[in-house]
Parts: sequence; C-alpha cells; structure tokens
Amino acid sequence: MIKEVILQIRPTPKQITMDPIFQTYRPEGFHSVNGYLFLENPEELISFLSAVFLAEEMSRTVGDDGKLIRNCVLRIGDSSIMLAQASESFAGMRTCFYMYVSDVDQVYQRALEHGAQSVFPPADMEFGDRQGGIMDPAGNYWWISKRLEEGGYGAS
Repeated sequence: MIKEVILQIRPTPKQITMDPIFQTYRPEGFHSVNGYLFLENPEELISFLSAVFLAEEMSRTVGDDGKLIRNCVLRIGDSSIMLAQASESFAGMRTCFYMYVSDVDQVYQRALEHGAQSVFPPADMEFGDRQGGIMDPAGNYWWISKRLEEGGYGAS
C-alpha cells in the first residue's frame, strides 16, 4: 500500500520542472552539472576516452608552453566533460561516472583492450540495468550501463 502511494506522488519526467535558477544558456552538450577533472596526465586520459568512449575533442586551451592543458572539453555521446592539468592549486582527484550505452559488453571490452582495469564484468542488475564497471588509466571509475526496462530507478 505504501509503495503504491509513493509511486503515485513521484513525478514523471514530463512533470519535473527545473527551478528558474537553472534555466540559463548552456553550450551544446552541457547540462546543469558537468564533470571537470584535474589530472596528472590529461593527455593519457584524452587518448583513452577518445578510443574507448569515442570522445570528441571540442576545444583545448593550453599554457604559454603550448603543452600544458589548461582546459579541454570532450563530448561523449550527448554529454561534455572538461579536463585540465593538475597543479598545486588544483589537485588531481578521482571520480566515478555513470554512462548509458546501447552495448555494454562491447564498450566494456574495448575499455579493457585500451588499458582499463575491470571492476566488475557486465551483468544484468536487479535494478533494471545491464552494467559493467571499469577503472580508467587515471583511476576514475566508469559504470557502463544500458537500461533494460523503461522508467526510472524507483523505490522497491
């Protein structure tokens, strides 16, 4: 009975509206929240993301030496992430990304072929995704997922 009530009051995607503070111009591929990584070796991760997730480099700003990456924007699917060289002011940090693809097994295997470490192999999960996990060469985790059923991740 309680579960039925919760499902009835939870908004559907069409009912969700953003607070006006978030209704502003964003460049194509950017959303309200976007990842920004500071890395010891950004060039290595750029190469990995290009080979594995078919990332497209949208822009790059370099230092006066022409090598130090101050900012690089990559587009992966319909989303963008930014990366830059770690420094004393901006320490390198690791994170985790959750991505959706049409073929989890193919992307997972391609990641392993390009130097990723397996965190867990692709499997059908009880929450309705097929998912595999990898760690990229910079130490970031990626949950590679495909939704197997329509709808969100509601209470069970």
